[in-house]
Amino acid sequence: MGERIHNSVDDLVAAIPNGAKIAVVKDECGVAMEATRALIRKGIKRLHIVTVPTSGLQTDMLVGADATEVVETSAVTFGEFGSPPNFVRAVKAGTIQIKDATCPAVYAGLQAAEKGIPFMPMRGLIGSDIEGHRDEFKVIDNPFASDDPIIALPAIQPDFALIHAPLADQHGNVWIGRERSLLMMAHASRETLATVEEITDGNLLDDEKLAPGCIPSLYISGIALAKNGSWPLSLPGRYSVDAEHMALYCDMAKSEEGFQKYLNEFVFDSRQAAE
Repeated sequence: MGERIHNSVDDLVAAIPNGAKIAVVKDECGVAMEATRALIRKGIKRLHIVTVPTSGLQTDMLVGADATEVVETSAVTFGEFGSPPNFVRAVKAGTIQIKDATCPAVYAGLQAAEKGIPFMPMRGLIGSDIEGHRDEFKVIDNPFASDDPIIALPAIQPDFALIHAPLADQHGNVWIGRERSLLMMAHASRETLATVEEITDGNLLDDEKLAPGCIPSLYISGIALAKNGSWPLSLPGRYSVDAEHMALYCDMAKSEEGFQKYLNEFVFDSRQAAE
């Protein structure tokens, strides 16, 4: 197999150091949950998480495992399953720094990094609480019109994008289908690490139907095979969210002690995961 293919998910995430800025995707778009469990087993610390544009279980677990220092996000939510218990506790206790944003603001910052420019102008936000609490957001004059203030958002360049996808090939190309936010993350980040459901022979870019939905190997630093790698979350076109397990998580994570029991059963004993 190609040099980008790792023998295990634990080997894949070994490249992520303490203090790294990582981009993660919203719950229904291909969350790298097995890689998240591997990061917790690794004992990762001081992560700066950028959610694209929201997050849920992945961020909640990393916060609860004391792996996170900063969360840059427009929302951390479990949707129909309620509030993320570890995240809520950490916000109330002030043990993590929150960098509030909106979905368009997160995308704009990534688009700036994607284009290699220092900032992206955007409509909206001016006069809002978010603009008031983000000193790095700057209101500037539109150079092409008078009396037209706009807001400039700094580029967001993560050290790593962490994704899960249905398919990769041995050349390092990763097929994401229509989940274009994953492509943006790969363009904007210094490196992209992908877990996948399967690795195929041949070259995905040679397939006229699959090629448009691929992240080319140029943007991929590492790949590892992880069957059911988004579990207990869904992977579009492959499997649905495990609602029973999500309910179990929410119940166990109501307390710090319960969350530690969850980690012991479903993370540190990795044989439990996705089975």
